[in-house]
Parts: sequence; structure tokens; C-alpha cells
Amino acid sequence: MKSPVAVSLWRNLFLCSLLASGAARADVVAALQSLRAGGCGGTTAAAPFLQRNPILDRAAREWAAGASPDAAIQSVGYAHKALATFHLAGDASTADALLRRVDCRKAADPTLREFGVYQRAADVWLVLAAARSAAPAGQNTILVSHPALAPASAPMLISRQVELINAARARGARCGDHELGPVPPVHLSSQLSDVALGHANDMARHDYFDHEDLTGHSPADRVRASGYREKLVGENIAYGPTSADEVVRGWLDSPGHCENIMDVRFSEVGIAYAAGGGAKPGLYWVQVFAAPRT
Repeated sequence: MKSPVAVSLWRNLFLCSLLASGAARADVVAALQSLRAGGCGGTTAAAPFLQRNPILDRAAREWAAGASPDAAIQSVGYAHKALATFHLAGDASTADALLRRVDCRKAADPTLREFGVYQRAADVWLVLAAARSAAPAGQNTILVSHPALAPASAPMLISRQVELINAARARGARCGDHELGPVPPVHLSSQLSDVALGHANDMARHDYFDHEDLTGHSPADRVRASGYREKLVGENIAYGPTSADEVVRGWLDSPGHCENIMDVRFSEVGIAYAAGGGAKPGLYWVQVFAAPRT
């Protein structure tokens, strides 16, 4: 894709019947995240939220197709240092129900950082893992050394983007032919930042640039899979800029991206970046905007 930036605004306007097959999967994931956050009902220490990894989605699908869990994860090339797998038949859409169906200490292992999921009818296959070189969940780190940005600069870069976004929202902006007035600020969400980081890392690792990931999931799919209950999702992506100021300026100069930044309906944002390797060592940037259900 030649353009340095791309934009999509994904609105939750689907009929309930079209969401039915994906809802159960999202509920199981939400239950898993809740179980970890609650420390198995207070019996263990709270564990960090898991980050969705499309590679582990493929491993879950291979396992569902008949491969053993070990063979499935080997087949997708995921080098793991920790692994937990669960096959759930029937409803496990709440933390209490899930607690009765899994070894909770295994599911809440804090060393596990990523997950993949596959659903067929009422059956759900969950693969939880930690890569040998994985960064802690929720921590915005780049994948390889980059001359312009060190990993320690990530919090500063993220906070700078939030500052620039909210400055634009406070003063109003011209997005193409549309003059948009001031709107309330957005708040940084660690959950949405994990979603953004997952997509930035995936694009950087697999050398592509698109809102739809390699497993066909949209921004809204990824947000739902994290357990976030949304009514509206938007995403901005960019490749190449080397500073927060540069990437936000580019988005504000692009009508579609600018409209996402200025959309009064969004109240939360997640932000991340990752450095590519090989022939495309530049930075991949992702902003995920959302409005939670009330």
C-alpha cells in the first residue's frame, strides 16, 4: 500500500443475528480477562490482561481441526516459553462459569501474555502463551532497536499524542471541507492501548499495512475480543513518522483521520507503535478510538 496512512471508521450497526456467532467468543474472552483480573475469585494474585495475537488464533484453529496443542502451536511458528490451552464445550460466558470449567491457576498464570481463540458452534478453543521474546502486556515497546526512538521513550510518546489529540479537540479543526468545532477530550485507555499494540506488532512482524489483520479481523473485532464492550470503534494507522508530533500532524492533515480524532462520540483512545524489520524497518503507529456502552 503506497499511502503512508489509512483510515476506517467502524460503526456498530449490525443486526443482533449477525453478531450472534461472535458474541459467545467475545464473552468467553471477557470472562477469561475478568477471571485473571480478579485473581480467580481472590484466591491468587491478579494477573495482567492478555493481548490478542492472530498467530495464536491460527494455532487455536489448527488445534480445533485435529492437531494436538503442541503440534498446532509449532505449525504456526510461535516460539513459546509458556503455554496453556483450554477446550470449552457449551456456555462459559461468565467468570463464574469459566471458573468451574478450567484450572484457574493455569488460566491466571501471570507469565502468560497473549491469547488466541477459535470458536465452532458451542465449542471454544483457547490458547494462552508467552513468546520467548515477548514484552509485558500493556507495555508499548518497539520490536527492534530504532535510531529515533528508544523503548524508554514510549510512555512519553504516548502521552504526547494524547496531549496533541486533545489540543486539537479543544480548539476545533478543519477536516478536509468540514470545519469541526471543539469537542471534549478523550482519555487514554490501557485496554485499548493493548489492542493498538497488538495490531502494531502484528503489522510490523508480518510486513503488511491494513486495518484488517491477516486473520480477517477488523478493528471492532479486536476491540471486542479484548473484552471491551463498545458501541463505536475507529482506528487510525500510519507507517513511517518518527515522532508523535509528526504522526498526529499527518493524521490531522488527512480528512478521514482528522474526523476520527475530532469525532465527538469517542471518549477513549488507545495508542501504540512498533518498529518493523527487514526491508521495512520504519515505525507502525496505531490509534484505536472507542465509545463504551453505557
